[in-house]
Amino acid sequence: MQSNKKICIGIDLGTTYSCVGVIQHGNVEIIANEEGSRTTPSMVAFHADHDPLIGNSAKNEAALNPENTVFDSKRLIGRCFDDPNVQEDMKSWPFTVVSDAGRPRIKATHQGGVRYFPPEAISSMVLARMKETAEAYLGTTVTNAVITVPAYFSNAQRVATKDAAVSAGLNVLQMINEPTAAAIAYGYEKVEGKKNVLIYDLGGGTFDVSVLTIVNGNFDVRSTSGNTHLGGEDFDSRLVGYLREEFRRQFPAKDLSTNKRALSRLRTAAEKAKRELSFASQASVIIDSLFESIDWKVDITRARFEALCSDLFSKTLEPVQKALRDAKLDKSQIDEVVLVGGSTRIPKVQKLLQDFFNGKRLNKSVNPDEAVAYGAAIQAAILGGDNSLPLLQDLRLTDVTPFSLGIEVKTDDMAIVVDRNTTIPVQKNQTFVTQFDNQTVVAFNVYEGEHAKTTENNLLGHFMIQGVPPAPAGYEMFDVTFDIDKNGILNVAAVNKSTKKQNNITIVLNWK
Repeated sequence: MQSNKKICIGIDLGTTYSCVGVIQHGNVEIIANEEGSRTTPSMVAFHADHDPLIGNSAKNEAALNPENTVFDSKRLIGRCFDDPNVQEDMKSWPFTVVSDAGRPRIKATHQGGVRYFPPEAISSMVLARMKETAEAYLGTTVTNAVITVPAYFSNAQRVATKDAAVSAGLNVLQMINEPTAAAIAYGYEKVEGKKNVLIYDLGGGTFDVSVLTIVNGNFDVRSTSGNTHLGGEDFDSRLVGYLREEFRRQFPAKDLSTNKRALSRLRTAAEKAKRELSFASQASVIIDSLFESIDWKVDITRARFEALCSDLFSKTLEPVQKALRDAKLDKSQIDEVVLVGGSTRIPKVQKLLQDFFNGKRLNKSVNPDEAVAYGAAIQAAILGGDNSLPLLQDLRLTDVTPFSLGIEVKTDDMAIVVDRNTTIPVQKNQTFVTQFDNQTVVAFNVYEGEHAKTTENNLLGHFMIQGVPPAPAGYEMFDVTFDIDKNGILNVAAVNKSTKKQNNITIVLNWK
């Protein structure tokens, strides 16, 4: 293969499935993998004596090799081991997750020994497979890419995702939010005039809501909200729990929880039943020799499934309301509610959302599985300087900060300097004072998050100013400037008004 750096691809790195697209011959092409599927399972299966399997081949043998078949790595990436969400997920995973200096590591038997993989290593393997898929289709080496991430990913999660991409041999031109990419897919070639659009993106592991105003090719994100731990995997887990209890009820002496292979097969069957219940009122779970040679069949109704997940479905409305409030729009002012993500196929999810918008017809014009990669491919072409399509030259994207940014004051108090959903680029200034008598050194700790206490937020970085003249608390003053450029790079600078001494820190936020 010969290198062609002008070709830029867009990759949707999903929790359950990933997808890659490119603009070719004037069209957006979603690229099928070697099995002919346009989406690829975000799964890696390790073996003692050969290279890992990635994608469909990994999923096909999940039941045979459950302890070494890894999925949901996106739910671990950029998180701490003691994160409550990580601890909860670990209860349902057949593979083992351990702590390494407070960070999660996935245990697997690989090529003759036990290895411990960071989550970004798993994501890197999946991204490398998407890169290979694109290269096989295009017939040339590809390095430049736009990668999508959930809008509500923290800085740590975004940095870890970018590291995974770099390890996969990709040059990340930009990281954009998944609902923003989906909005581009929806609005490209379709929107005339001005429209307020709400993107409802419910995927396999994450949920995002973004409100945008689209005017003549300008995509202005007004607000974003979401839950990085809510999606189809949670619905699967509820169904697995129900099926496990149903098996125990029928066979009181049998305990499925002792057999990882049986649980893995049960989870695969539960996912299949969930998909069937999106178009049928009843589904059958049939598994030959599930446990101790028992052939098992059980029926589940759509009503039962909806009851099992009703609280999870309802939780999606909270970010919708928050995004509308932050955008300063009433739900009646939303012109289109666009569905994205495979989990939006669930009828009850659609019914709840339609009822919330007073019976408004939901927009299903984009492919829920491919829209994010489709939009990422468009943005990749723009960044790659593709001038072949007039519409690409007119498209402009303006994003927002998904989290508030601020400085720690006193002990553990968060002083917000930049509010969440502020359009970037932006510069904000604020004055701070010394907190203690005779303070000669002042530390500036920079955080992201919405909690009043910094211990509940994410520390992004810190710096100090020394040589402050001793004085009573509150006497010495400091001008602090937060400057975020269009690439999501934050520069925080502080200057002591009396001495003019200053210091600063630069943080790559990776929001875009």
